[in-house]
Amino acid sequence: MVKKIFSAAVAALLITNAAQADYSSHPGAAAFVKTMVEEHNFDRDWVVAILKQSEAKQSILDAMSRPAESVMTWERYRKIFIQDSRVAQGVEFWQEHLEELTRAEKEFGVPASMIVGIIGVETRYGRNKGSFRVVDALATLGFDFPRRSSFFLGQLEEYMLMVREQGIEPFSLKGSYAGAMGYGQFIPSSYRAYAVDFDGDGKVDIVNSSVDAVGSVANYFKRHGWRLNEPVVSPAVVKDGVDESLFNAGLKPEKTIAELKAAGITGDRALAPEQKATAMKLDGDKGAEYWIGLQNFYVITRYNHSSMYAMAAYQLSELIAAEMAKASAP
Repeated sequence: MVKKIFSAAVAALLITNAAQADYSSHPGAAAFVKTMVEEHNFDRDWVVAILKQSEAKQSILDAMSRPAESVMTWERYRKIFIQDSRVAQGVEFWQEHLEELTRAEKEFGVPASMIVGIIGVETRYGRNKGSFRVVDALATLGFDFPRRSSFFLGQLEEYMLMVREQGIEPFSLKGSYAGAMGYGQFIPSSYRAYAVDFDGDGKVDIVNSSVDAVGSVANYFKRHGWRLNEPVVSPAVVKDGVDESLFNAGLKPEKTIAELKAAGITGDRALAPEQKATAMKLDGDKGAEYWIGLQNFYVITRYNHSSMYAMAAYQLSELIAAEMAKASAP
């Protein structure tokens, strides 16, 4: 039976460290355990053992309280991700995975440059996948971060389902302070929904397989509505006296290009008047930068709900693509 899949490991997991937080006795633990047992047919002792072994991490709570996207200007944020070294590493990654990236572009309709850009922003092409045990991150945030407790308990639930499905030892995976994993930093729900076996070895492994990571990022973008051969952003020219409330009103493109133009915000002439867009104002190193974000820009924000993140990933992808073009020129 499914309930007995991990029964052999229960005894070992029950060995706890008295100095660490015991999440099995947390006020919210009983409801969580009940969900896992009754809705997903897990062994109760196995779930309790996982909670007992999970360690509370104050550093995780501290990091979650001050994400870079909420405390930095675009000028500072951009410098974190747009560097010559990261561009060079992106070219190296692209050249090393040329066949897989070409196949992913063809199969999913997502540019190789965008796939490489995302993996570059997330982990420097696998060089920095995170040092926190995923179980610790999700338990800490699920039980001790009230503002987003429901979300992270849901991710802890997804994680337990994921390790059961994949046959993974639950404490073996490490990731970010938010519980994201692998080259592309998928949270557990995204892992289960969008990760693919792109190298054909019969396993879905975005933690150790860069090829699976390539296919999985491409699949994520396709499933979230990426439109092949459509633009991502356009620089905007803004007339004096434009209503400031039009900028940064939301990530989803809801105004048409025609409506923005009528309000004094003009983008590339090639943009169709009926095309949906969102207007952005970012604090750059030379002052205010004005941009128009389109559907594909919105898709990037589904990966990380930040206009600065999406802009950094896109600009990195463009710089890498330019260097690749130079490298392949006769």
